[in-house]
Amino acid sequence: MTATYTGAKFWKCALQVNPYRYAETYRSQSHGLSEEAYNQQLIDTCLEEGIKILGIADHGSVEDVEAIRRAAEPHGIVVFPGFEIASSEQAHFVCLFPENMDLRDLHGQMTVGLGINTQNPEAPVHKAAQEILQKVRSLGGFAFAAHATNDDGVLKQRLHNVWRLSDLTAAQIPGPVEGLKKTESGFFYKVVRNKEENYKREKPLAVINSRDIETPETLRHPSASCLVKMTKPCFASFKQAFLDPDSRIRLNSDAPQHHASSIERIKVVGGYLNGLDIVLADHLNAVIGGRGSGKSTLIECIRFALSVQPLGRSALKQHKATIEENLGKEKAQVFLTVRSSTMHGRRFTVSRRHGDSSVVKDESGTIVPFTPSELLPRFECFGQNEIYEITQEVNDQRRLLARFLQSSDSDHEARLTGIRKELAEIRQSIVKANQQKAEIEADVEQLPKLEAKAEHYKSLGLEEKLKIVPFLEKEQQLSTKAKEDVSRIYDAIEYAREGLPDSTFLSDNALANLPDAGILRQQRATLDKLRESVERLLEEAINSARLAQGEHQALEAALLEKVQQQEVDLEKHFKQIPESQGKSGREIGNDYKSILQAIERIQPKQAKLQQRQAHLDALWSERQGLLAALGDTLSERASTLKQALKRLQRKLKGKLRLDMKVEGDRKPLLDFLKNCNLEGIGEKRLAWVLECDASPVRLANIIRNGRDSLLEQDWGVVPTAADALARLPESKLLELEELSLPDHVTIELNVAHDDAQEQYKPLERLSTGQQCTAILHLLLLDNQDPLILDQPEDNLDNAFIAERIVAELRKAKLDRQFLFATHNANIPVFGDAEWIGVFAADDDQATIPEQHQGAIDLPEIQRLSADILEGGRNAFDQRRLKYGF
Repeated sequence: MTATYTGAKFWKCALQVNPYRYAETYRSQSHGLSEEAYNQQLIDTCLEEGIKILGIADHGSVEDVEAIRRAAEPHGIVVFPGFEIASSEQAHFVCLFPENMDLRDLHGQMTVGLGINTQNPEAPVHKAAQEILQKVRSLGGFAFAAHATNDDGVLKQRLHNVWRLSDLTAAQIPGPVEGLKKTESGFFYKVVRNKEENYKREKPLAVINSRDIETPETLRHPSASCLVKMTKPCFASFKQAFLDPDSRIRLNSDAPQHHASSIERIKVVGGYLNGLDIVLADHLNAVIGGRGSGKSTLIECIRFALSVQPLGRSALKQHKATIEENLGKEKAQVFLTVRSSTMHGRRFTVSRRHGDSSVVKDESGTIVPFTPSELLPRFECFGQNEIYEITQEVNDQRRLLARFLQSSDSDHEARLTGIRKELAEIRQSIVKANQQKAEIEADVEQLPKLEAKAEHYKSLGLEEKLKIVPFLEKEQQLSTKAKEDVSRIYDAIEYAREGLPDSTFLSDNALANLPDAGILRQQRATLDKLRESVERLLEEAINSARLAQGEHQALEAALLEKVQQQEVDLEKHFKQIPESQGKSGREIGNDYKSILQAIERIQPKQAKLQQRQAHLDALWSERQGLLAALGDTLSERASTLKQALKRLQRKLKGKLRLDMKVEGDRKPLLDFLKNCNLEGIGEKRLAWVLECDASPVRLANIIRNGRDSLLEQDWGVVPTAADALARLPESKLLELEELSLPDHVTIELNVAHDDAQEQYKPLERLSTGQQCTAILHLLLLDNQDPLILDQPEDNLDNAFIAERIVAELRKAKLDRQFLFATHNANIPVFGDAEWIGVFAADDDQATIPEQHQGAIDLPEIQRLSADILEGGRNAFDQRRLKYGF
C-alpha cells in the first residue's frame, strides 16, 4: 500500500552508514555477520529507532548499496547511495545522491569523474574541495563535511577556506552544539555559531550528527543520526531542507517536544465544503487559494464548531452570514479532532451541526460534559479585518492583553469578584433593613402623641371603665402569634419531608462493575432504613401538627366569642360616657379604645426598632471590613500586574512597549453618574470625574459629607453639580462604592527598521498596517492553544511581514499550532509551513484534494503556491529581473 504524505515532519536520518565489509576492511574488526544478516540487522535497528533514511557512504565503492536497498524497501526505509571522499586539501566529505540513481553511473562518476582510486579509496584525490562540491552539485547530489572536528576534518585542520565555500551546506559534528564549548577552547563552537571571524559565512552551515556506522548497533547512538523535516522522505525534499536549516534540520539532542494543543483534523459534511477532510500539522499551517475559494469559510467553520464568537460587531455579522450561507442551507456539520493540552494531551472530537450546539466526545466516542472552551481555553481565531477592529477598540485591546496577565491576576480577580458580590448582597440587606426600620420608625414616632391623647381620656375618668381594652388587644396579638407558630412548624415538617435522602443514585446499574459494590449496597440499605425511620417520625409529627391546627382553630373561635362578648359589654359602658366637645359617649369610647389598641400594638416595636438598628450597625461594620479588603486586594493586584507587565515587556523587547495604569479608565464612573439622572446636570458638568484621582469608595464618602465637601476638592466641581450629587440616595452611593474601574492600556510599536535606534509610537498614531503589526506581536506570544488568522496581511505591508512577523512566527510555531489563510507568500514559504493546503473550487463546491496538501518541498505544492501567491513562474521571473535580483 502506497503511503500518503500531506504534511512536513521531522524524519530520522542516518547519513554515514557503511556496508557489512567496512568494519573488517578499514577497522580490522569483524562483526561476524554475513551480508544478508548485517543488512537485516541494519533494517531491524532502523525500525526500532525510527530511522527513515539511510545514507550509504563507503570508501570507493557503491556495490553493496543495492542489497541494502532491497532489504529496506519493503519497510518504507529510503536509501541514498553515496560515498566518502577526501579532497586534495585532505578534507573529508560524504557525498549522497538520489534514491533512484543508477549505481553504475554513480560508480563511474566516483572513479572517473572525481578520481577516487578504488585500490586506495581513502587517499586524497587530485581535486580541491571546491571542484568536488561543484561536481556533486552538478550531478544533483548533496555533500557535507564529514567528522569536521576529527583530525581529518575541516575544522581540526583549520581549513577556513573550505569551510567558507558557498557550495558547502552542512558539516558533521560529534554531538550537541553546546558540547563543542569544551573542546579547542571553544573554537569549534564559535565557528559553528558563525562567530569566528576567519570562518564567517553569509549563511551559516547546517550542523548534523552522522557518526560512522560500522555495525548495526552503532545506529542506536544519539550522534549516529539527525532529524530532517520533509513532507515525503525523499532526496529532493532532503536537499531542499538544507536551504532552510534553522527550521528543517535538528540534532537528536534538540528534538522538538510539542506539548501544545492542536486541531488535528477537520472534516465537513454538507454545505459548500462538503467532503473536506484534512489533517493539520502541529506547527504552522497555511491555506491558500483564489478569492472566494473557501479559505475564509474554512476558518469560520472551525470557529463555529468550537462555539467561539468574534469580538468585533462587524466580524460577528460576517461570521454569522458566512455560516448561514455555507452551512445553513443543508444543515451541514463540522467535525474537529482536538488534542487538548489542558486535558493532558487527551484527544476529543468536537462536532456541531448547523442549528445545534457543539457536542464533545472522547476517543471512545462517548459524549463527555466538557465544552470546547474547556478543551482549548485560550484558543484564538481572527477573521478578515478583525485584527484591525481590535486596534480601534480599547476594550478589545484590554481583553487581549489580559490574556498574558491572567495567570498572575486570576487569584486577585477571583477575590475581587467575591468581595464585590458580598458588597452587593450587604447593600441589598442595608437597603431592605433601612426600609424596614423606616416603617417601624414611622409607627414609633406616633407613640408619644397617642400616649398624650390617652392621658387626656384618662382625665375624663375613662381609664377604669376601659381598662380591659389593652388586655383584649394583647390576647388577639398572642393568639395570632400562636397560630403563626403552628403554621411554621407544619411548613418545616413538609420541607423536611421533601429533603429526605433518595438512594436511587446507588442503584444496581450505577454500582455495576464497581470493585466495592458490596459496601456501597450496604450504604444504600442504611440510607433506606434511615429514610423509612424518619418518614415514620415525620408522619407522626405532621399528624400532631394537623391536630394542633384543629385545636387552635377551636380555641381561636372560643377566644373570638369571648372578645366579642367583651366588645358588647364595652358598648354598654360607652353609652354611659357623657357627651364631651360635641362627641357622643360612644364616639369618645371608640376613640379611646382605638388609641389604647394602637399603643398596645406599637409599644413592642420600640424593642424591634433597637434590634433593627443593631442589625444595621452590624451590616455597616461588615461592609466597612469588606471595603477595606477591597482596597487591600486592589493594591495587591496592582503590584502583581506591574510585575507581570515587566515580564511581558521583556518578551516584547525591541518590538512593543506596554504600559498599564491600573484602574485608569474612569469612563465607567462618568457613565454611572450620568445614569443617576442628576437634575439639570449633563456630561460636561461631570467631566471632572475623568481627571480626579479619587477611588469610587472615596468619592462616595465625599458625596455623603455634602456639597461643601465636594466643592472643597480641587476638581472643578460646580455648585449645581455638588447640590445634585449631595441629593443622591444612599442606595446609589453604596452602588458607587462597588464600581469596578478597568485598567488603562497603552501600546506602542517600535517603528524603526533593522538595527536602527528604537523609535516607539502609540497605537493611535500608527498607520493601519503598523497598528495590526502591534496586535500581531501580542498574538504570537506564548500560548498552548491554536491561533487561527484569516488573511492577516490585508492590513500589513510586506516589509513588516518579512522583517517582523515571519521571523517571530518561525520561533513561535515550535511551541504552538498556527493556521493562516493567506495570499502572501512570505507566511507559508519563509515561515516554512509544515502543511500547505490549496483549495480547489467550482461554483458550488470547494475542497482541498490530497494532492493539494503538503509542504513547500513537494513539487506540486511549489507549482500551486507559485501560481496562486506569485502569479506563476513567468510573473515571478519578470519581477525578479525588474528588481535586478
